[in-house]
Amino acid sequence: MSLVRVLHASEHGSTEEIARRIAARLTAHGHRTELGDLKVSPGLEPGSAAAVVVGSAIYHGAWLPPAEAFVRKEVAALGAQPVWMFSVGMTAALPKPLRSLGARSEQPRVARLIELVRPRAHHRFSGVILPGHLDRKGRVIFRLLFCRYGDFRNWAEIDAWADRIAREVGVPGGVRSPGTP
Repeated sequence: MSLVRVLHASEHGSTEEIARRIAARLTAHGHRTELGDLKVSPGLEPGSAAAVVVGSAIYHGAWLPPAEAFVRKEVAALGAQPVWMFSVGMTAALPKPLRSLGARSEQPRVARLIELVRPRAHHRFSGVILPGHLDRKGRVIFRLLFCRYGDFRNWAEIDAWADRIAREVGVPGGVRSPGTP
């Protein structure tokens, strides 16, 4: 059985729940998974897993510091195995005219991490945003921008992405080379 590590950095639990869902889908496809919190997980041993999925919540246009530090520290180990990356933001909470602006504001810092790792894929998901996630000033700005609180996770989209990873990792016991059916 192939091992896929699913690592995450979550601030309020939404990203962790997405990571758990990805791990569950990979398990359903016959892969052994190991879920890890990047705030407490140790480093990686090159080649110790068939693949790694790493994700973080986005705050102020960047991954959480433990996730960014992990990627920078483990770039060599991550380069030794297939990697998929995901980000969880609040773009879906913004009014439609502001969504593309919100997504663009997150691109530069996340793009630098993607460039370092060169994952097989990076996907951006929407998460959960509740009033308690923001300070007073943040709540005022949120209201002034006509944003909406709620759970914006699209579980079908998350499942489909995890299923693609499971297919690309291949049959348990090995990673298929690109282009192999």
